[in-house]
Amino acid sequence: MSGTNVELSKNESELVTNSEFILTKNRIIEKVYNLFGDLIGNYQTMLYEYITTLPAEVFSVSPKIYKGENYLGLPYVMMDYPRVFLRNDVLAVRSFFWWGNFFSITLHLSGKFLTEHKNNILCGLKNKNAADLFVCIHDEQWDHHFEITNYKSLNDINIEETLQKPFLKIAKKLSLTDWGKSFNFFESSCAALLKLLAAS
Repeated sequence: MSGTNVELSKNESELVTNSEFILTKNRIIEKVYNLFGDLIGNYQTMLYEYITTLPAEVFSVSPKIYKGENYLGLPYVMMDYPRVFLRNDVLAVRSFFWWGNFFSITLHLSGKFLTEHKNNILCGLKNKNAADLFVCIHDEQWDHHFEITNYKSLNDINIEETLQKPFLKIAKKLSLTDWGKSFNFFESSCAALLKLLAAS
C-alpha cells in the first residue's frame, strides 16, 4: 500500500496545523446555540397567543436544540419549537443554521395537523406577499437545502396542488452575511408562520 490517498494538499496541510480554525468554529457554533436559546422565550410568548386555536399537543413539549457535524458534509445547529413529531402527524417550526450556507426557518405540517390547518394556510398565503417564502416540492420531507429540486418560491408554484401532498413545508432563509439580522429574522418569521396556522 502506497498511502498516497492520505497525502494532504497544501490547503489541508495549512488547516491541519491551525488549531485556531477549529476553536473559532466551536465559538461560532456556541453563538448559534446562544442565539436559539435567546429566542426560546420569544417563541413561547408568540405560541401561547394561539393557545385556544392550536392543538393541545403543541403546548406540552419543550423546545429542543440539536447540533451535528454532517448535514451534506457540513456542521449545523437546529432548534425545534413548537415540536410535535408523531408517527404520521407533524407540527413543528424548525430554526436552522447550516455552516457555509444560510439560516432558515420552516413550518412543517403533516397528517392530522395539515388537515386541520390546510384551509387557514391557504387563506393566509393568498393574502400574503410571497416573495420571501419557499415551499417544499420534493417527495422527501426531511431535506433542508434550498436547491430547486427541494424548494421553490411560493410565487412559482400552485399552492392548491401542493396542499394535496401528505406534508407541507413553508420556509424562509437568511444569508449568513446578514448575521446581525438573524435574531429579528427568526423572531419575525416565527410570528408570521404561526399566524398562518390561525389565518381566516
